[in-house]
Amino acid sequence: MPLRKTKKRRKYSRMHGHNMGTAGWGSRKQHRSSGNRGGKGMSGTGKRADHKKSLILKLYGHGYFGKQGITSKKTQRDKRKRINLNTIQSNLQGYIKKGLAKKVGDRYEINLELYKILSGEVKEKLIIKAKEASQGAMNAIKKAGGEIQLSKTKGE
Repeated sequence: MPLRKTKKRRKYSRMHGHNMGTAGWGSRKQHRSSGNRGGKGMSGTGKRADHKKSLILKLYGHGYFGKQGITSKKTQRDKRKRINLNTIQSNLQGYIKKGLAKKVGDRYEINLELYKILSGEVKEKLIIKAKEASQGAMNAIKKAGGEIQLSKTKGE
């Protein structure tokens, strides 16, 4: 009959009453100090802080790690809003529901004054109010029987 292995109890439960408050850590109490945790609070939460990542992601989300602050001017993208004519064509009913567009006769009037209109294909006759438009977009709209009305800027 093989010997049955019994479960070994952990040291802190076996040593009750033996004045073993540290349970094998000696008198240094290193297992209780901040050094064992990688520092107090948010210290040690840099690029390679795998032991604190789950806590940080739960508390602060995914914006904590990575580059923050000023970035190179080369990497900054132009802030202008752009929209393609294909997108306008496919979202026409949505614009009507939102109040950005309305049907006048056989044409649709769309107010996109903050956008630059980029080229694409359109089947409907559209009158678009926009900030800017590419030459291809102007030609496509005229070909379909519509027009693009560009808003005047302060410099003009």
